[in-house]
Amino acid sequence: MAKCADGLKGRDPEGNPRLTQSTISCLWNQPKAAISYRSAVSLHSHTNQSKESLGFIVEFAERWSVLKWALERQYKRSPLPVDLKQAYWTPPLTPQLAFDLEKGQIEDNLGLTGLVAITDHDTIDAPIILRKLEESSQVPYSLEWAVPYGDAIFHLGVHNLPSSRVHDIVGNLEAYTQNPSTRVLSELIAALDEDPEVLVIFNHPLWDLCSLGKRKFLPLVDQFLQENVRFLHAFELNATRSWKENERVMQLAERWQRLLISGGDRHGCEPSGSLNLSHASTFVEFIQEIRQDQRSHVLFMPQYANSLCVRTAQTLLDVIREYPEYGLGAQYWDDRVFHPDFIANIDRPVSSYWKGPPKFLKRILNTVRLLEKPGVQRVLTKMLPGRTDLELSPEIMQVPQEVVYEATL
Repeated sequence: MAKCADGLKGRDPEGNPRLTQSTISCLWNQPKAAISYRSAVSLHSHTNQSKESLGFIVEFAERWSVLKWALERQYKRSPLPVDLKQAYWTPPLTPQLAFDLEKGQIEDNLGLTGLVAITDHDTIDAPIILRKLEESSQVPYSLEWAVPYGDAIFHLGVHNLPSSRVHDIVGNLEAYTQNPSTRVLSELIAALDEDPEVLVIFNHPLWDLCSLGKRKFLPLVDQFLQENVRFLHAFELNATRSWKENERVMQLAERWQRLLISGGDRHGCEPSGSLNLSHASTFVEFIQEIRQDQRSHVLFMPQYANSLCVRTAQTLLDVIREYPEYGLGAQYWDDRVFHPDFIANIDRPVSSYWKGPPKFLKRILNTVRLLEKPGVQRVLTKMLPGRTDLELSPEIMQVPQEVVYEATL
């Protein structure tokens, strides 16, 4: 039996120990996994309202001398100072396109009702836009909250914020992100937990976003959970992370006796690679299944069995692709990448800084676009095959494709 953290909420209203159950299925091996369910839930996806940092380019440049040389050369040519850590890109899909993509996968591929949450980074702009449309008026106010913690950054999926207080709550979360304090953090997460219709998920809990290394990162994860796990309702199995990392998340969930939950983490045009199967007809009912009934069924979709490297390349292609059907200012990749104008104190698309992208960038992007050619894709598929034999490591449980966790708290 895994050790239970002090103060963990593990009893029902009558004071009896609560049983938690997480089920994991893979659709390619269990085509009938969804047959007895009413709905499927897409919990983690991004739209063009999400600001995605370009800081990773600085890290890559430290390892790739040619890229570092090219960037430094471009810095010298730029009339304005360049700061890639403050620059960002935005995913290609609008809120409505993202909603339709996620809902369409559920309805067309599974024949279930689609419940969709959009979780852009630190903003609820997408839900605000979607709730003005009749077909998406019930979309929950959700976001992915960036939580600085020591030298690490954790991401929490915060779902179904109350409409009467949503702006105040988001303002408080944003204030913490800008000026972190450990004491305030626990108070904020506890306040979210107090509302029975709010769901708080630890997204990709073992992704070392700041590249701290295991020796520094894992103790911070442990400390964060010691202080806050009783306010977290589930740990995410993320469809853009490796199976090996997700297995470790399963171990982490068993140790802290938390439910496992799905997270597609979609940034491009491929629909979410994992969903939650549910008997709920509304998002509030789904939250009740997670928080009160303590039951979760994660379904990995067929795309998760494909090579993660190939899927990542496809997302990159989605990001740099031209979309002529979009309005002006969103058709080209450099319209969707932003850099601060330190003089005017505004963020401007990088397309406004040049007549056309630098030659070295064009060469890089043209090389990446070769990945779209069918012949190249066939070679990559053979070189980087996916996995259809996913199963848990022996130390967790030797049951392929479907795993049921049961832990008495």
